[in-house]
Amino acid sequence: MKRIAIFASGTGSNAKVLIEYFESHRNAQVTLLVCNKAEAGAIKIAHEHGVESLLISKEEFFSNNSIVEKLQERGIDFIVLAGFLWLIPPAIVASFPNRIVNIHPALLPKFGGKGMYGKKVHEAVIFGKEKESGITIHFVNEKFDEGNHIAQFICPVFSDDTPESLAKRVLELEHKHFALVVDGLLR
Repeated sequence: MKRIAIFASGTGSNAKVLIEYFESHRNAQVTLLVCNKAEAGAIKIAHEHGVESLLISKEEFFSNNSIVEKLQERGIDFIVLAGFLWLIPPAIVASFPNRIVNIHPALLPKFGGKGMYGKKVHEAVIFGKEKESGITIHFVNEKFDEGNHIAQFICPVFSDDTPESLAKRVLELEHKHFALVVDGLLR
């Protein structure tokens, strides 16, 4: 059975979907949640599902290989970024080649890169007068949102959309497709 670590920074809605999906699909299991914010809802979700959580500091994450060692000690096979806002250091990328995936709330390569997350992405999509948005699931490399694409799923952008209404449709795509794509990669 593959052991998955989820990295999350926020409310944890994608972490919840992933944890619950792999509770009933026995080829893999979420065994660790790595989080950089003590108040993040993702920690509570992990606790409710009996998943170990590891709270990390910025200094620890970027200054040494202790995170890689902690992941290896726990037998982690695969890393899923689910709303994790820090750039993954080269040591982690090198230790898990093609075994780290991220989900981005837009159709990359548009509207990606440093600082492009959450509401900022949806505002940019609307401001850019795009007709479509969606999600991109991609491998992680040493740069924000530049890893090879695995899958994209599309939704329309309506003329009366707000960042909040668009975000809701994009989140529905995330919850519908992310766990399935991760499962396919693990098989």
